[in-house]
Amino acid sequence: MDLELRGKRALVTGSTAGIGYAIARALAVEGASVIVNGRSEERVARALNSLRESGLADADLRGVAADLGTAKGCASMLSAAPEIDVLVNNLGIFEAKPFAEITDAEWLHFFEVNVLSGVRLSRAYLPAMLAANWGRILFISSESALQIPVEMIQYGMTKTAQLAVARGLAEMTIGSAVTVNSILPGPTKSEGVGDFVAGLASQQGKSAEDVERDFFKHGRPSSLLQRFETPDEIAALAAFIASPRASGVNGAALRVDGGVVRAIA
Repeated sequence: MDLELRGKRALVTGSTAGIGYAIARALAVEGASVIVNGRSEERVARALNSLRESGLADADLRGVAADLGTAKGCASMLSAAPEIDVLVNNLGIFEAKPFAEITDAEWLHFFEVNVLSGVRLSRAYLPAMLAANWGRILFISSESALQIPVEMIQYGMTKTAQLAVARGLAEMTIGSAVTVNSILPGPTKSEGVGDFVAGLASQQGKSAEDVERDFFKHGRPSSLLQRFETPDEIAALAAFIASPRASGVNGAALRVDGGVVRAIA
C-alpha cells in the first residue's frame, strides 16, 4: 500500500535508536522527508549513516542535534525546522526505581522530557498545520499509561499524561484534516531494554532468552505475544497513522501492545 507520504516533512524526536529510529526509517521508505533527532551530533550522524546504508541512500534525510527535554533544545529545533507536516513525539526516558526513592527532581525531569517536549513542539507546530488544513501529530506513549508499572510509577505517570495531552489537542482539530493520536507500544526490545536485559542476564548468570522468558511469565503474564516486540512492529502502525491514508483516525489511543492490556476498548 502506498501511504501517500511522498513529499511530507516529518520530525521524529529521539530517533537515533529504537522505536524512533524505526519510525524514521519507515517514513523515509514511504518517501517522506525525515528529520532525525538526538541529543548529540555523534549519535545523529551515526543514525543518518545507518539509515543511508540500510537502503535509503537517496532518501531525503537530515539530522538536528538538540536536547528536546529542555526549553532551549526545543527552541533550537524550531529554529532548524520551522515548518513540518508530521510530528512524532517519540522522545522518552525510563528507569526502574522504587517509589520511595524517586526524588522531586526526578519526577520533574521525567515530566519535562516525556511530556513537555511534546507539549512544546505541538504548541509550535499545530497552528500552522491547522492553517494549512493538513498535519499529523503522534505521541508515542506506552501500555504503561494504562497499566502503571509499580517498578517505575514516574514513567507510567508521564505516559498517561501524554494520552491526555493528545486527546485535548485532537479536540482542537474539529472539521480539519489534521489529526492527533497516541500509540501505545507494549514491552519493546529497544536499545535501552536490550541493554537492561543483558545486564540482568549477566547479574543472574542466565541467558538473555531466559531473562526475557521470566519477564513475561512473571512481570507481564497477560502478554499474548510472550516476547518483546520489535521497533519495526511499532513503526508500521506509526507510519500508517502519520499518513493521509489514516484520515479517519483522530483522537485515538491505539494499542500495539502485543495483547498486554486486558481490555476490549
